[in-house]
Amino acid sequence: MTFSPRWKQAPPGSRWGEFGPDDQLGRMNLVDAAKVLQAVTEVKVGLTFCLSLPLDVPGGMALNPRRLPAQRFSTLRDGKSAGQQGFCWSYASEAVDTTDVVCDDVLLMNTQYSTQWDSLAHMGSRFDADGDGHAEAVFYNGYRAGVDIHAATEDPHAIADWARFPGPNAAALGIENLAGHGAQGRGVMVDLEHHVGRHREAVGYERLMRILDADHVQIEVGDMVCLHTGFADMLMAMNRQPDVKLLHETGSGLDGNDPKLLNWIVDVKLACLISDNPAVELVQAKPLGVGDTRIRGPRLPLHEHCLFKNGIHLGELWWLTPLARWLRTHGRSRFLLTAPPLRLPGAAGSPTTPIATV
Repeated sequence: MTFSPRWKQAPPGSRWGEFGPDDQLGRMNLVDAAKVLQAVTEVKVGLTFCLSLPLDVPGGMALNPRRLPAQRFSTLRDGKSAGQQGFCWSYASEAVDTTDVVCDDVLLMNTQYSTQWDSLAHMGSRFDADGDGHAEAVFYNGYRAGVDIHAATEDPHAIADWARFPGPNAAALGIENLAGHGAQGRGVMVDLEHHVGRHREAVGYERLMRILDADHVQIEVGDMVCLHTGFADMLMAMNRQPDVKLLHETGSGLDGNDPKLLNWIVDVKLACLISDNPAVELVQAKPLGVGDTRIRGPRLPLHEHCLFKNGIHLGELWWLTPLARWLRTHGRSRFLLTAPPLRLPGAAGSPTTPIATV
């Protein structure tokens, strides 16, 4: 174990320091030049699949009331035309002999509204990293809330509720680290839907191993693993009017409470986990102890295990169904995956428009 000035002890089951005490990329370090070259060999026919939902899907805020959908506004002009909207704006309004007509717009949205990456700053845990007997809010590799990752200061004059806390900043572990890497490597499809259907099921280690064996899927060091459940495909069919009750009854996800599964995720040395559902794991009620005694632990155990303990990025709400169907028809599971997030410094997550090439 590599020790760092940021921590004296690392969480059980973690790999802090695996890539050095100051690492901010986690298991994506395994996607190196050799892995990219390996991924390129999976391009056989040159066909591409866009794995992103439209950026305004799911639609509204019913699926997640905390996340704002995409809203666009016209950019305002300056100079002689100050205050006019810059959409279908003609330069002839300022100079009669010019022919240019311009459209510019502004985007307001939550960075994790639709198809997205979680950065390693997206979720930490309360853990006694300095060994003083008191838990503090820490993130992967011991980066700390209030030291490396900063909440915003409230603006009492904010124009709306969403603007009350401007400028939060993940000075460490922000999504720009994944963007700088490029997020390009070998994707491997695990077609849960084909075996589980679209009903709600927490897939544990034993079930997953049977699925991998049945489909002859091998996951190797540095692979970018994609889990197809059919959830995003159902979301697309709802055309921005999500039926929340039906969606909550739909689709499988990994069982974050299965210790064998959590160990396998680390031991197989996959680079990241991606799914077409909202959380990769199936969100379940937190287990209770004997006699309903409270057990201290995470609400999202797979998030804690991946993001906080082991530096494994998570991708969520990717549209995997067309690709999964094509791969199954052609007896394949591997492809070239290119999925950089926005290079947005300090962000805890980002939209992405992934492209699979087969």
